[in-house]
Amino acid sequence: MNFVRTLTLRQLQIFVIAARHQSYARAAEELHLTPPAVSMQLKQLEDNVGLPLFERKGRGVVLTGAGELLVHHALRVLGEIKDAEASLQALAGAESGLLSVGLVSTAKYFMPRLLAKFAQEHPGVDVQFTVGNRSALLQKLQDNAVDLAVMGRIPVEIEAHGEPMAPHPYVLVAPADHPLRHARRFEMHELRNETFLLREDGSGSYLVAEEMFRNHLFTPKRTISLGSNETIKQAVMAGMGVGLLSLHTLPLELKTGEVAILDLVGTPVERTWYVVHMNTKRLLPAGVHFRRFLLDEAAAALDAEFAPYLIRPSAA
Repeated sequence: MNFVRTLTLRQLQIFVIAARHQSYARAAEELHLTPPAVSMQLKQLEDNVGLPLFERKGRGVVLTGAGELLVHHALRVLGEIKDAEASLQALAGAESGLLSVGLVSTAKYFMPRLLAKFAQEHPGVDVQFTVGNRSALLQKLQDNAVDLAVMGRIPVEIEAHGEPMAPHPYVLVAPADHPLRHARRFEMHELRNETFLLREDGSGSYLVAEEMFRNHLFTPKRTISLGSNETIKQAVMAGMGVGLLSLHTLPLELKTGEVAILDLVGTPVERTWYVVHMNTKRLLPAGVHFRRFLLDEAAAALDAEFAPYLIRPSAA
């Protein structure tokens, strides 16, 4: 099999976008092509590879085993081309180029404001960000699909470097009329009849909740697993139970008084935000500036917005 001589970067680009959308039609829309043109390019790529890369599923497509293998290599090739372009721009002395940033879902509540401020200070840099779960971001880092990632734990699964960016407190959130909303430094046994609303098993938030229960030698009477921070917030406001959430997911609900932060002993649970990149990643000027911006600015920005709502033990 020798398809390297015949494949084109355009085919790889179309392939990656079709894989992301799982649809030829949506890929054509993004690329401003017709669906037949996309289909023809992908058919040529499959002919060159000698294996099917997609298979039909309903009204869309999914990757075959060969497609799953190729997409990671394609992302790396396209990432290297992007880095080469940015390197040449850097040699020309221009503070410009494309910067790709990956965010875990919890970070999407505050990072857009920081990205907007950075973009104002560096108008020549085109900042793009993608939101995904931790495992998806680790894969994107490995594939060179993102330059930097913001997450709540330093990866040990991959060869990556993480630096502490800002404190990341988790708080116990309850309905605004909860009977313990004004209680100070109460013990967890007071919540023995509560339903705890938790993120899915394996998520960062779930691991923090597990550690909290373990530290209190506490087993909840009932737990409900929900798939997103938004769902947990809505369930809390509806009176279904209490939830341990990142303080940074609550800007609107705290401003409007729709939820209450409970002053439970052992909370807030202090964690840290990290900015991460691969050890082998050579950050270009845009990435270096953005990394420095986050390390210098993020902690103060988050503190200014959220500190007024945070109940710390010293305030008891």
